[in-house]
Amino acid sequence: MSIEERIQKAGTDGELLESTVANLTEWLAADLPEWVGQSITELVDQAAWDELNDRFYRYLAFGTGGMRGRTIGRVVTETEAGELGPLGTPTHAAAGCNVLNDFTVVRATVGLFRYVSGFLKNQERVEIPTIVIAHDVRHFSRHFCELAASTWVKLGGDAFIFDGPRSTPQLSFSVRWLGANCGVVITASHNPPHDNGFKAYFEDGAQVVPPHDTGIVDQVNAVPLSELGQFLEVSPDRVVTLGRAADDAYLSAAAEAAIDENVFDKTTLGVGYTNIHGVGGLASVPLLAHAGCRVCEVPSQAAFDPRFPTVKSPNPENAEALELAIQLADEKGLDVIMGTDPDCDRMGCAVRGSDGKMHLLTGNQIGSLLADYRLGKYKELGWIPREGSDRVALVKTFVSTPLQDAIGKAHGVKVINTLTGFKWIAGKIRGYEEKLRASLLDNGIGLDYDATPFESRARLLQEHSTFYAFGSEESYGYLPNDYVRDKDGNAACLMFAEFCAAVKATGETVLDRLDALYRQHGYFTEGTINLYYEGASGAEKIKRILSTYRSDPPQEFAGVAVSEFKDFGVQDISDADGELIPKQDLYVVSLANGFSYAARGSGTEPKMKFYVFANAPVPQGADLVQVKSDLATELNRIKDAIKADAQARAEG
Repeated sequence: MSIEERIQKAGTDGELLESTVANLTEWLAADLPEWVGQSITELVDQAAWDELNDRFYRYLAFGTGGMRGRTIGRVVTETEAGELGPLGTPTHAAAGCNVLNDFTVVRATVGLFRYVSGFLKNQERVEIPTIVIAHDVRHFSRHFCELAASTWVKLGGDAFIFDGPRSTPQLSFSVRWLGANCGVVITASHNPPHDNGFKAYFEDGAQVVPPHDTGIVDQVNAVPLSELGQFLEVSPDRVVTLGRAADDAYLSAAAEAAIDENVFDKTTLGVGYTNIHGVGGLASVPLLAHAGCRVCEVPSQAAFDPRFPTVKSPNPENAEALELAIQLADEKGLDVIMGTDPDCDRMGCAVRGSDGKMHLLTGNQIGSLLADYRLGKYKELGWIPREGSDRVALVKTFVSTPLQDAIGKAHGVKVINTLTGFKWIAGKIRGYEEKLRASLLDNGIGLDYDATPFESRARLLQEHSTFYAFGSEESYGYLPNDYVRDKDGNAACLMFAEFCAAVKATGETVLDRLDALYRQHGYFTEGTINLYYEGASGAEKIKRILSTYRSDPPQEFAGVAVSEFKDFGVQDISDADGELIPKQDLYVVSLANGFSYAARGSGTEPKMKFYVFANAPVPQGADLVQVKSDLATELNRIKDAIKADAQARAEG
C-alpha cells in the first residue's frame, strides 16, 4: 500500500482529520525537497496520527502577533533530526503546514511582499518595497531571518538584517529609523524552546492591525505550495547587513526612557540582571550601566542558548525564571533584579523590602508604579499641567489592572483601554501622531515627527492632539514613549531603575510606595487562569468555550451573581477617545461583589486565558495586611468557580 493510500485509509478510519488528509495529499504531490516526504513517511510508519493532525490540519495562521507555533515537533523524525547542531538544533524544522518551517516562512514572506507592493501601488508611491528583519536566539531563527530576506530580495525588494540576534523593540525602532515599509522579527518571545514565530510590523514600526493584518493574511493564503520551491535556497545577494550605526541609534532612543537622569546621581542603585539566555543583554546592560547603576549579570544565563537550559520557561512572568537573579542579588547586596524574555520585549523584576528579602512584583504592579511615577515626574518637570489634562493619555489594555484607571483619574489624565496586544496601544500612538500632523498641515506647517525633540513633541501633541505619557499591559510589557511602537524590555529596565533610584534616595522601599498607592486608591489584586489545549482537538475546546460564552453567558459563580456581561465581538464599545473598539472574541464579566474578569483565547499560544480583578477600599487606619488576606481568599474562591465552569464548557 502506498503512502498516499495509507493516509487515505487513516482518514477513512477516523485517525486523520479530513483537512489533514487533504493537506498531506497536497504536500506529497508537490515538488518539495525529498526529506519532506521521508519525514511524513516516518510519521505514517509510526502511526503518529496525532502528530500528523497537529502538523497538517490547517495552515499556520496570523494571530494577534503574526504567526507562532512549533518549529520542532513533539515527535522528531530521524530525517528531521539529522546531525544535531551544538545547541541541539535539528537539521530541518518540522515538516508540515501548521508549524513554523522554511515553507511557512517563505509563504508568509511572499504574502507580506505582495500586500506591501499593492499598498504602495494603491497609494501611488513609486518605491522599492523595503523590509527590516531581526531575529532572536531560538532554533532556526538566524536561518529563517536569512531565508525571509533572501525571498524578499528575489521578489524584487530591498532587505536589511542585523549581524546577529537583536531585540524586538530594536526591530520596531529600526523600521522607522530606516524609513522601511515593513519589518519582521523571527521570535516566539517567551514560548517554550520548541516554538518559533514570524511577527510582522508595518511602516509605523508597530505590529500590523486592521486592515493590514487581514490584507496580509489574504495574500499569504493565496500563495500556492507550488510557488515555494523557488525561494527555498538562501541567497545573500543584495541583502544589506546593518552596522553599528543602527545599534547606536536605537540605544540613543531607548535612553530617552529616563525622564530625569539626575535621580541616578543621588544614590547608587545595585541591579541584578538576567537576559535568560536571550538578546536583552545587548542593550539593557549598557543602558543601565550608562545611567550609573551597578549592574551584575547572572553569569550562567548570559550566553545565547535556544534551549534555555537553566529555566523551565524563559518567561520573566514566572518566579522560577528569576531565581538565579534573586540569588545573585542576595550574594551581592543588590537593590533590585530584572529579567527580560528571549526577544526582550517583556521585563519582570523583584525588589528588596524593608525585611531585607527580595519580593517579586506582578506586571500590573510594575505598570501601576511606573504610571504613577512618570505622571508625577512629568508634572514636576512642567511637561504636563499639575492639575492634569485630557490631552494627556495613559494607555492600558482591558485585561490590565483597574488600579491604573484609578491612578490616571487621580492625576487628571485620560485613560485609554485597548484590546490585548501592544499593537493596539501602538495604534493609539499612531492616531495621536497623525492628528498632530494633520493639524499642523492645516496651518501650512510640515513636521518631521521623528526628528522633533521629545519635549517639543510632547508640547505639540498637547496643543493639537494627545500626548502619550505611558502604556503597559499586565503581561509585563511597558512602553515609555513613542520612539518605539512596541513594548520594550530594554527601556523598561531603564525606566524601572530610575523609579527605584528615586525611591531609594528618599529612604523608602518600592513596597512602601506600592502600599501608599493602595491606601490612596484602594487595594487592587488580580489573578489569572490559563487553560492549555494544544493541537487540533485543543483548538476545538477553546472554540467551544468562546462560542458558549456568547450563546449561553454565565449567570453566577460560587453564589455571586453576574451583574454585567460585555461581548466585544458583538456590542459596539468605544474607548475614552470615542473610537470604536474593533470586534474581537473578548468577554468582560462584572460580578455583584465588585469583582470582574475578562475571558479570551490567546492569539499566540494554545490556551484560554481568564483575567480576574478584585479590589477593596482601605479606610484610614485599616490593617492593609488583613485587607490583602481577605481579598486573596475570596479571589481564589471565585477563580476556582470560573475555571470549573470553563473546563465544563470545553468538554461540551
